[in-house]
Amino acid sequence: MLEDFEKYFKRILAVSVFSTNILFAIEISSLSQAVDIAGKQRMYTQRMLKDYAMIGMNNTYGDPHKDLTKTINAFSDHLKALKEYVTNDALREELNKVEKLWQPIRKELQTVPNLQKVGKLQADLEVLLKASDTVTRQLAKESGNTSGKIVNMAGRQRMLSQRMASLYMLKVWGVEDPNFKMKLDESMKLFKSSLLTLEGSSLNSDETKILLTKVKRSFMFFEMMNRSKSKFVPTLIYKKSDEILKNMNRVTELYVKSESK
Repeated sequence: MLEDFEKYFKRILAVSVFSTNILFAIEISSLSQAVDIAGKQRMYTQRMLKDYAMIGMNNTYGDPHKDLTKTINAFSDHLKALKEYVTNDALREELNKVEKLWQPIRKELQTVPNLQKVGKLQADLEVLLKASDTVTRQLAKESGNTSGKIVNMAGRQRMLSQRMASLYMLKVWGVEDPNFKMKLDESMKLFKSSLLTLEGSSLNSDETKILLTKVKRSFMFFEMMNRSKSKFVPTLIYKKSDEILKNMNRVTELYVKSESK
């Protein structure tokens, strides 16, 4: 049974790699876009962990096999695009650190999910998240304008949506993390305070305001989940986190576009 699952998993990876290699070829044309792309890298670290846990639980909602491979390719392609874009030596050094961290993680993500190994994977992705955040912050600082800071914050909301979900997925899967409550509380607190800041941004358009209202409604689910002693089903967590991700991705895009006006 395990051998069959391993063969299936490897076959899915092989097919997905072939079919998605071209999808993420991008060329960065502005600093705000670079901040957006770098910000996505933070989100990908948590999304990959979420997908890994879903596969480990044999939960097929959202097709986590396909999504994981797609995200692995996106991370690699975005990293390449960032390295081609930056000219700052300090930023290049930080991106080299990210690449060095990424290589062994990528290999591990392409193996059959293992409950005994996921603790180390989570820790490694945490380090990669921090390294990717450093790159994003430096790019936002380099922009030196309001939109760069807002793009960074909006992009971070995408990451937090996947972080909240991945933490809960690991808990449902059976990972005993003594810092689970603290990590979830910190993520939710940062998400809520950042949402308030974004709602008051002068860069908001009518579309942005509508999207942020939708995000606020979806976030209420996580607040309810955090207060409840009941266990929520992984598919619902996956669905709500993706709703936030989709809407915050659009919000971030709108902020990027506002810079060019």
